[in-house]
Amino acid sequence: MPIDVAQALAAEPRSAGIAWGHKDVQLYHLGLGAGVPATDPDELRYTLESRLHVLPSFATVAGAGSPGVIGGLSMPGVDVDLARVLHGGQTVTLHRPIPVTGEAVATARIAAVYDKGKAAVLVLRTEVADDEGPLWTSDAQIFVRGEGGFGGDRGPSVRAEPPTGAPDRTIERPVREDQALLYRLSGDRNPLHADPGFAKLAGFDRPILHGLCTYGMTLKAVVDTVLGGDVGRVRSYAARFAGVVYPGETLRIRLWREEGRVRVTVGAAGRGDAPVLTDTVVEHA
Repeated sequence: MPIDVAQALAAEPRSAGIAWGHKDVQLYHLGLGAGVPATDPDELRYTLESRLHVLPSFATVAGAGSPGVIGGLSMPGVDVDLARVLHGGQTVTLHRPIPVTGEAVATARIAAVYDKGKAAVLVLRTEVADDEGPLWTSDAQIFVRGEGGFGGDRGPSVRAEPPTGAPDRTIERPVREDQALLYRLSGDRNPLHADPGFAKLAGFDRPILHGLCTYGMTLKAVVDTVLGGDVGRVRSYAARFAGVVYPGETLRIRLWREEGRVRVTVGAAGRGDAPVLTDTVVEHA
């Protein structure tokens, strides 16, 4: 079997040094669509080095995304076909604000392997710390189609009830035609997001946007509209990837404010609000 569960869970964690600077942060923000309008003072916080702050979802690409989802597929006990892989969900917990320039050590391991019947789910946990202590912890849920049915633990299956009532805010964010091409320069070079031939092999009509790009665009919308533009208020951010986004589409982001958190749903506006992100929560100070 391509996934040896016992070996994957018993493997020693992998550690690697990572580093980033203001250019990496700016490129990531631009890949999310920041900088429109280019002279807007609120957007300059994402694009101009003298005013720069770091959106917490940058944690998913810091150090060029090392180890990242693709890196997780090379862990001991894991040998799968990249065309069968989908990023199912992502959680980032911030221990303190991410600095504009940094050097840190990222330590990654397979924290869980779940058997969903038609698919296996790997949980890749990455803990990042610098000389001052922990910076963030991230969990990536990686779906591998066709690798389930091995009799393992199905894992957690309880999903939050969807928000009820009218949203407090509804925001629309366009996705540029070239957005996946720009976003992939931050580290995720999976050809699914650029190569039409590979996308067809994976079952899609054309290349799709990175789920983590939608993830970052959504957090930016929450920070800018609900948290007063203060990235330091974000404590954690979790989302499940429920559907694809194609470059050129428009995201419809609905926000519900609750005590200490914002609940979010994201749909593709031009496809009848087809779900894109669900079970999405931003915990904040």
